[in-house]
Amino acid sequence: MKEYKVIQPKLGFRNRLQNFEDILNQYAREGWSVKFIGQGFMSVVLERNKNR
Repeated sequence: MKEYKVIQPKLGFRNRLQNFEDILNQYAREGWSVKFIGQGFMSVVLERNKNR
């Protein structure tokens, strides 16, 4: 079974791509993988196995 999480990253004005990468890496360490990235990084859908 899968579980999903929708996040709206707060990236700031400086180093937006680096901040976005850091956020994705943090969730990846928790077992999440990216399923969908909305236009302009406004929302990200993450997925992982519920019974891990």
